[in-house]
Amino acid sequence: MTATPTAITERALNRSTLARQLLLRRQPLGVEDAVRRVVALQAQQPASPYVALWNRVAGFRPAELDETLAAFRVVKSTLMRITLHAVHVEDYAAFRAAVEPTVRGARLRDPRFKASGLTESDADALLPELVRRAEAAGDARELGEWLRERTGIEGAVSPTAWRMLRQYAPLWHVPVAGVPWSYVSGAGQRYVAAGAAHHPGLRDPEAVAEGMRVLVRRYLEGFGPATVADMAQFGLVQKGRVRAALGDDLEELPGPGGSVLYDVPGGVRPSEEVAAPPRLLPMWDSVLLAYADRDRVLPPEYRKLVTRVNGDVLPTVLVDGYVAGVWRTAPDGSGLEVSAFRPLPGPVWEALEEEARGLRAFLAERDEGAYRRYDHWWVKGLPVVEAKVFG
Repeated sequence: MTATPTAITERALNRSTLARQLLLRRQPLGVEDAVRRVVALQAQQPASPYVALWNRVAGFRPAELDETLAAFRVVKSTLMRITLHAVHVEDYAAFRAAVEPTVRGARLRDPRFKASGLTESDADALLPELVRRAEAAGDARELGEWLRERTGIEGAVSPTAWRMLRQYAPLWHVPVAGVPWSYVSGAGQRYVAAGAAHHPGLRDPEAVAEGMRVLVRRYLEGFGPATVADMAQFGLVQKGRVRAALGDDLEELPGPGGSVLYDVPGGVRPSEEVAAPPRLLPMWDSVLLAYADRDRVLPPEYRKLVTRVNGDVLPTVLVDGYVAGVWRTAPDGSGLEVSAFRPLPGPVWEALEEEARGLRAFLAERDEGAYRRYDHWWVKGLPVVEAKVFG
């Protein structure tokens, strides 16, 4: 008689996430390998992929990410959860196909898009022309002018409608030389059509289904073990689509509270007793958003402190693998301010000081105030038990 496997504990799941996300120990990897290992980096704030890799890669050189982005070996586009991610170019087509039903519904069926005078059918007809137009990079204004001239509908270039169309289209953001974190925001942002070899099958059911299978497996490689609900949350896709994409070779494991977990064969699952060093994560780090059960890394009592009402996810402090506070550049520029939501022992503060000094030096090379615009959350008040500034 085969013994029932022991359920994986919540703490063991935390350690699996940290190991696969390169947060137990910085790894000596090149940028391309690191991005593939962690699957995807949230990238709506330009500095965040850089800070994410600084936390994960030994001796990380931001110039290497600059070069990789410029060569479109890592690309930035609207993907999972209908938000910007940086992913390896070889993953782009499958990931975009996987989330096609979600992105299409959220963008082309939105009443604000329809209010422009454009229909879903209009968008389908325009898309091949837009892609051809964007084979040569253009900024948002230039492409918007093309759309206005092509349709003759003035409202079609309203900021909201045009934003929704370009988020649906298979466009990559184009890095700009000379800016601190490779990308600019607003009207100056530039776009280019996804390369022909990486064009996703947006309305091809077979391509969409195969993309979902790839996304499920790649997610488990970088974030597993995980439940169907976790996988659905990562892509913001229906649970039924996840279940249909589960391969026969995946492991099925008992999880906390009777949950059913899935994992890739041979997936790294370290002991829950493995030590986890402090880390200073960027805004919107994937480990905070990749699960339906966010307790894996983010204690429930801190969730509303870190994830604000408008969707901002503050730069967080990990202690023993869990969020314990937030960080920012001190308003007076004197150093990096680390704020804890609970008392921390002296040795932890010493380790945080080393991290903070390293991160401050890293930011100072380019833009120490990368997250300055989010200081208003501190002004509005956070229940900080103790805060220290490390210069």
